[in-house]
Amino acid sequence: MTEKPAPAVPQAFLERRRYRSSQLIWLVPIIAAVIGLSLAVKSYYEQGPTITITFKSGEGIEAGKTKLKFKDVQVGVVQAVSIAKNNSHVVVTAKLDKEAKKLLVADTRFWVVSPRISGSNISGLSTLMGGSYIGLDVGVSKEACHEFVGLERPPAVRTDEPGRQFILRAPDLGSLSIGSPVYFRRLQVGEVIAYELNKDGRGVTFIIFIRAPYDGYVKEKTLFWQASGIELSLDADGVKVNTQSMVSVLLGGIAFLPQEDGPDIALAAANQAFTLFYSMEDALKHTDTVVETYQLLFRESVRGLSVGAPVDLRGVTIGEVSEIGLALDSARKEIMMPVEIRFYPERLQTNYRGKSGKKAALDHQKLLSGLVAKGLRAQLKTGNLLTGQLYVGLDFFPNAARATIDWQANPPQLPTEAGDLGRLQSSLIQIAQKLERMPLAELAADARKTMQNLDTTLVNADRLLHGLEESMLPEARQLVSETRNTMEELRLTLTAVHQTLAADAPLQHDLREALREMGRAAQSLRSLGEYLERHPESLFQGKKEDEK
Repeated sequence: MTEKPAPAVPQAFLERRRYRSSQLIWLVPIIAAVIGLSLAVKSYYEQGPTITITFKSGEGIEAGKTKLKFKDVQVGVVQAVSIAKNNSHVVVTAKLDKEAKKLLVADTRFWVVSPRISGSNISGLSTLMGGSYIGLDVGVSKEACHEFVGLERPPAVRTDEPGRQFILRAPDLGSLSIGSPVYFRRLQVGEVIAYELNKDGRGVTFIIFIRAPYDGYVKEKTLFWQASGIELSLDADGVKVNTQSMVSVLLGGIAFLPQEDGPDIALAAANQAFTLFYSMEDALKHTDTVVETYQLLFRESVRGLSVGAPVDLRGVTIGEVSEIGLALDSARKEIMMPVEIRFYPERLQTNYRGKSGKKAALDHQKLLSGLVAKGLRAQLKTGNLLTGQLYVGLDFFPNAARATIDWQANPPQLPTEAGDLGRLQSSLIQIAQKLERMPLAELAADARKTMQNLDTTLVNADRLLHGLEESMLPEARQLVSETRNTMEELRLTLTAVHQTLAADAPLQHDLREALREMGRAAQSLRSLGEYLERHPESLFQGKKEDEK
């Protein structure tokens, strides 16, 4: 048998293709990891900053809902709201967009926007439907910051609003507050943005902001005063009511005017300090740089004259009363009423111009001496009949006694003249007294005797004419008859006069009553004047029961 050959042993071969496919499988997770890492890096670099803001209260703030907005554009959202460790405030953590990173500087301000009524402004009404959000105002600092202290109320002025700030100093707060308006010629041009008590406790400092272009009206010598509420005054100038607007009545306000205006007057620098006066009248009193003191001596009552009463020259106020006293003139045994006044001589030359057309300086002493020589005198005058307030009026009295000013005295004394009301009362009383002293009864008796003698003479003359008539011609008889008629008419006239001058005649009674009434009227006028001087309020309230 032939032996079969053994079968061939198969030979194994390495398949390279299968080995390569198994290696490619590991590339998938590597690629996924690279993609995930790149996405994480991209997300890290594209995410915005995280900031913290502290508020006293978390009212209206909710995590995940409350948004952060700049100029009404959303720039972030609140992520968390927590209470501080000392329980004094809340800490708000917010995530902002990447583009908002440039807004985060040291003086950037945050506040909660909600419905508010502040002064004449109503804000945040849009939050009634969409909810509260956190507003943002970018500062001007270059230093980056991620921790902020939020404001409790919206800022009165945004950082990018054109205008300038100024500082005002006042003795007290008055009725002003943050947001109180600032007026220029009754037009609102700014507001109060902050105030604080001075460190020494002797006053209050305000910071106001005046919007452009109105800040250009604030000059170096600008006057500021409180225009708060209703200013009601009852003085020698009458009843005065002054206010700026209803907003200032309710919330207070500030008004200002430059002392002098023109292109040559320098503008005030930003943050320049000014004095805030109590009223416009008080502010205008400080515009005069030259103030002189004079003394006036009155011999009449000064009731109704008060410190601050105006000194008037034909309707123009040129000074004010600064002091009222009492002095005894031992030489004349008289009581004098010395009144000191502050005199503003610059007001006499406000419109005085020399030959060149420019305002010329005046020699005050020479000017006043010349005016006094021409009859310039000071006189107490009634400024208001309702209140009985007096003021000092300067006017010319050509018939006044000659007087001069002693410039060596301190203070110099200006001559005075008696007031019109006092002279009128004295004249009426003197007339009444003279009428009462007249011997009317004796005069009437003498007149009656004269009439009786004249009547007897007429009777005798009538008898004589009647006897002559019988022996005269007809023409003469007619003349005698006419003469008799004339004498009869004269007798009737004398009878009427006799009846009129009789002691019990109605005319005599009426004349006596008229004289008595005139005397009583003069006395009542004096009593009324004295009572109104003591109680001017009785014109409005009436006389009190215990005084009737």
